[in-house]
Amino acid sequence: MLRQYELVDLVKSYDPDADEDALNRAYVFAMKKHGAQLRASGDPYYSHPVEVAGILTKFKLDCSSIIAGLLHDTVEDTDTSIEEIKNLFGEQVAQIVDGVTKLAMIEQKSANKKQAENFRKLLLAMSEDIRVLLIKLADRLHNMRTLHFCAPEKRARIAKETLDIYAPLAERIGMQEVKSELEEIAFAELHKEAHDSIVARLNFLREQGNNLVPKIIQRLQKDMEENGIKATITGREKTPYSIWRKMQQKNATFEQLCDIMAFRICVDDVTTCYQALGVVHSKYHMVPRRFKDYISTPKPNGYKSIHTGVIGPENTRIEIQIRTYEMHEVAEKGVAAHWAYKQGERVVGRNFKWIRELLEILEQASNPEEFLENTKLEMYNDQVFCFTPKGDLIGLPINSTPVDFAYAVHSSVGDTCVGAKINGEIRPLRTVLQNGDQVEVLTSKAQHPSTEWERFVVTGKAKAAIRRYVRAHKREQFIEMGQQTLERTFKGENLELSDKGLVNVLPNFEAESIDDIYAKVGEGLISGWDVLRAVYPGYKQSKLEKVVNSLKPVFKKSLRKNKKEELKINGLIPGMAVHFSGCCHPLPGDRIVGIVTTGKGVAVHTIDCKQLEKYADEPERWLDISWGDEASQEGVHTGRLKVMLTNEPGSLGEFSNVVARYNGNISNLNIVNRTISYFELLVDIEVKDLKHLTDIIAALRASKVVSYVSRANQ
Repeated sequence: MLRQYELVDLVKSYDPDADEDALNRAYVFAMKKHGAQLRASGDPYYSHPVEVAGILTKFKLDCSSIIAGLLHDTVEDTDTSIEEIKNLFGEQVAQIVDGVTKLAMIEQKSANKKQAENFRKLLLAMSEDIRVLLIKLADRLHNMRTLHFCAPEKRARIAKETLDIYAPLAERIGMQEVKSELEEIAFAELHKEAHDSIVARLNFLREQGNNLVPKIIQRLQKDMEENGIKATITGREKTPYSIWRKMQQKNATFEQLCDIMAFRICVDDVTTCYQALGVVHSKYHMVPRRFKDYISTPKPNGYKSIHTGVIGPENTRIEIQIRTYEMHEVAEKGVAAHWAYKQGERVVGRNFKWIRELLEILEQASNPEEFLENTKLEMYNDQVFCFTPKGDLIGLPINSTPVDFAYAVHSSVGDTCVGAKINGEIRPLRTVLQNGDQVEVLTSKAQHPSTEWERFVVTGKAKAAIRRYVRAHKREQFIEMGQQTLERTFKGENLELSDKGLVNVLPNFEAESIDDIYAKVGEGLISGWDVLRAVYPGYKQSKLEKVVNSLKPVFKKSLRKNKKEELKINGLIPGMAVHFSGCCHPLPGDRIVGIVTTGKGVAVHTIDCKQLEKYADEPERWLDISWGDEASQEGVHTGRLKVMLTNEPGSLGEFSNVVARYNGNISNLNIVNRTISYFELLVDIEVKDLKHLTDIIAALRASKVVSYVSRANQ
């Protein structure tokens, strides 16, 4: 562990004006506050914040950042308050510590929700001050270095979170060293066999050609000197994780990869970079499709370098990176390499385009989990570079389309996109863009996002915007349907449907507005009768109920005489023929009514079935019936669902799996409508009762392949 004077010396080595007194006070304050607390390793807990501060000195961060690193766990794990830190160390340190602390305040939520909510809070905090992210990365790096002291299940969760979120974030701000170390530790934890296999293979190659790297460096150095180029040349192996990832992406074997060894040529200026490239390509054969110029088109994180693959010295396939010394510093340390703090000024995260885009996704996501899903898409390597007609450069993930491009330009451009010209030619919106394409987006004010777009877009920003529109549009439809349903229900009972009445019952339905009630009715989550009875608590009888009740004396003689005799339906003469109506598929738990039919006995309908309107003028055919106590235990009943599934491979399988998990049995399935994006089904499912069917509906609504599901009982 770093001693107090060693930490101060490290900071003063790159910042002679650092506040030595504040650093000493912060070191002692952290030790006292954490006191006798221990880590999983058995070390004193204060060793962790001290090591985090030590990592931050390697980034050459300002004094406030180092102090915040020392104090970053005091508010969460001790009795320290933000106000106390503010009084002792100033407003700036307090704000940074507060930003880091807020990330750990939601321990009670599920693992997925916790991870998603943590990431949302991290984004908001780093959008105000990017130092919050740097301290969080240093914190995660030290925790990963001591990961082996944790329990196995905890190790796996932390490692996966690191690969999903923190390593891509480190890459986004250009901190290659941090990214590589995080990936390596996480890879060894999550895929130990693959990691050990690649390490063993690298060791074997190293033994076979132990003089190969020095020989190649020596030859390249000689090539540069012969052409009057002053350069520093280094060689290294790719990390096991980067090798494994390329094997996965390219579906290639270890032997098929040509860039396991990478060599770096560092020179003084940009002009010399291209001179060095000319020397390399004139001396050695270039491997096709292995050339990338990130100097003329830098990555979004500011990374600049020329990459080329060649059959190099010793007839070996190698990758060569050519960059200036300044580019190399930025490539390794990222945002910390050109630190912009001056006189207490903070670097606001919103100045970074990618953070602004993530904030936009945050505003459009319906829940933290969807936000996390879309930001994972957004954070991985940008590999396609396209141009606007004005020559502006847009970086996109591989396999992006003109719709992704349109949303990258601006959300309003994406929403109104109707077509695209690629290199001057009209092309379909699902066309995959290639490096160097010039894209002109054609728009129309009358256009709106299409659900079909979600099938081919790849950026998180585009997916979030499309889903937001679909949700809003679907809600509008539900509101309209719900309002019409309520108007019919109230009008049929000669009752007034007023805004005042609906406002009074908002809490009954966990609604915040009248539109929420309309939407729930339209979606089938509540019925019109539920709302009517809430608005008019004393009103209990509908017209149909009045008919049924008026018939009770007439059919009283048909009620069961023998209380011990168990019948599925109360109110029928034993032995009477009964069938369940196919128009509404009544289930135990539904309120039901019987209709005497010619030659078929009694037809059982739900009390709200539309078919009952046919018999409104024939009260003599109505029977007052109800389900027996044991109805749900006497065999199976059929419920019918109306379902809308996404039209993609596996969606029908996922649907049937959900039904099976809840012990439902599909007895009939009919595709009634099909589009490019969706297909609509009528599905008969064998269940025990209404509650059983309701449980299946709830599970289906949670499935990502189900766009809409309701009971098809009318």
